[in-house]
Amino acid sequence: MKELISKIKSSIPLSQKAEEYVYSISKERNISKGETLIREGQKVRKTYFVNEGCLRSFCTDKTGKEHTLQFAIKNWWMSDFMAIYSNQIATLTVESITDCKVIEFNAKELEEIYNLYPEFETFQRKNLERHLVSMHKRILNQLQLTAEERYDLFLEQYPDIEQHTPNYHIASYLGITQQSLSRIRVEKTKK
Repeated sequence: MKELISKIKSSIPLSQKAEEYVYSISKERNISKGETLIREGQKVRKTYFVNEGCLRSFCTDKTGKEHTLQFAIKNWWMSDFMAIYSNQIATLTVESITDCKVIEFNAKELEEIYNLYPEFETFQRKNLERHLVSMHKRILNQLQLTAEERYDLFLEQYPDIEQHTPNYHIASYLGITQQSLSRIRVEKTKK
């Protein structure tokens, strides 16, 4: 929790009462590798802040193929925000791909913080802006960059993730086959 509080304080002034409220609505959890936090088709009630480890969000198409949308590493937030903000069931599954330490929030209680402590609205708006920009860049990268360029950006954004993430998750995130990912890696070792 101290890391999250420090992160918040680096963005906004935080009163003692506001800090106490954050503690009161949050729960530190240890998540085992492979544990599902949000399941596609269910109501979404939680959002997570990652202290250690890596979470992955993905959707499954009609043929059963998984499409990885996002990885969340240290100091990143993860949930199915579309489901939360549109009050619909989850279209994503969120799972842990490593053992993780997260801070879990009830989405409704987190939303209430804006009424009680309006300074949090600025903090959360900045988080959502960063998330929106990240997703927009990801879409543009999928449309405009080669698979090798996307892989290079992936390694830059997630420098240590390859050692913990199965190849099929990485290939899914990049929008390529596992064979293409292997080919790209072989070509990179030759350079």
